Amino acid sequence: MAQSSDAEAPAAAPAAPAQPQGMTEYAAAVVNDEIISTYDLAQRMRLLIATTGVQPSEQTLPQIQQEALISLVDEALQFQELRRVEQEQNFSIIASDEDVDEELAEMAAGNEMTPEQFTSMLQSQGVLASLREQLRAQASWQRWIQGRYGSRLRIGDDQVQAVLAQQAAQASRPQFQVSEVFIDAARVGGMDTALRGGEQLVAQMQQGAPFQAVARQFSAAPTAAAGGDAGWIGPGEMPAEVERALEQMRPGQLSQPIPVSDGVYIVYLRDKRSGAGATLVNLKQAAIGLPAGSDPSVVAATRARLMALRAQITGCGDLETVASGQEGVVAGDLGEAEIGDLAPAFRAAAESLEVGQLSEPIRTDAGMHIVAVCGKRATGADQPTAELVERRLFFQQLGLIARRYMRDLRNSATIETR
Repeated sequence: MAQSSDAEAPAAAPAAPAQPQGMTEYAAAVVNDEIISTYDLAQRMRLLIATTGVQPSEQTLPQIQQEALISLVDEALQFQELRRVEQEQNFSIIASDEDVDEELAEMAAGNEMTPEQFTSMLQSQGVLASLREQLRAQASWQRWIQGRYGSRLRIGDDQVQAVLAQQAAQASRPQFQVSEVFIDAARVGGMDTALRGGEQLVAQMQQGAPFQAVARQFSAAPTAAAGGDAGWIGPGEMPAEVERALEQMRPGQLSQPIPVSDGVYIVYLRDKRSGAGATLVNLKQAAIGLPAGSDPSVVAATRARLMALRAQITGCGDLETVASGQEGVVAGDLGEAEIGDLAPAFRAAAESLEVGQLSEPIRTDAGMHIVAVCGKRATGADQPTAELVERRLFFQQLGLIARRYMRDLRNSATIETR
């Protein structure tokens, strides 16, 4: 699927849920005696709709409401924990209004707006206050997790070297530039719910909701803050189920939901590159159809015809022109391919011939062929540095710590939803 733009400008405010005028506000949830009101929930739903491009419908509204309520409950737990820590340790953790203004300014720049234009648009859609509290929670929680655990977290040289050795051993395998959404099954209420939610998100992205915006609001991966951007990944850096799916995908394609042990991934393959040591070759061919099992005399005569044709061809430049004048001969450009992916007979020719050279006639089940090598180039990416591997491992482990911390807070909390 050709993916829509990553721009995150909120869409025009839809007919989103809102508190009816004149109706008494009541509790949508209670988190350790702290109330999340139906107004808060309606505003967060409006924010999700406005910032993701996910259109409200009978199918999507339950998921939007669930995600809105889960995020509000998580933020309430985070603020409660942060206030407890601030009181115990007598220092400030919760982000200030100025910190939130900086986050909004970055979002405005990403949408090619001034901060004033961006906040004015959000205000007109009635979602500015909800977004500010969401950004305050995210910034505060990241600051606390990294401050508490970042200085203690040590990535050993043995871990880094193990990853480098694994990637070196599989250097010929392709690498993928990926954006990801991860739906944590424990967070949303089980694997079935995660799968249904993943299917709804894929359907919305296929209809135009930007992947980056969806990842920011729905993904539980550490990459959510970067719009799901996981960068270039090599073998062993994602779950095996995700790697198998990526190997079958083409750049620009969006996956279906991919179940893993603890949730569901959706990946968007932005680009793909061959592994180190790969050689790409561009071939042209002239061929005569000849079924398997043909009489040996016919095979010999066909071979003689192609040898005579080969003598008239000077190289890639005139192969198609010369061959097109021969009855029963089909000629064409086979394009560029990795040598290792070619059929054995063609692979042998591609490996042994220099650019501009033509092969002897090659027999296949489909016919008899002569091929010309029109281009050959080595490709493949440099292996990641130890510093890059260490950084990735650090943030992966920090992300796991943050998820466990939140699970512990949920399990020890008294949470009532209504």
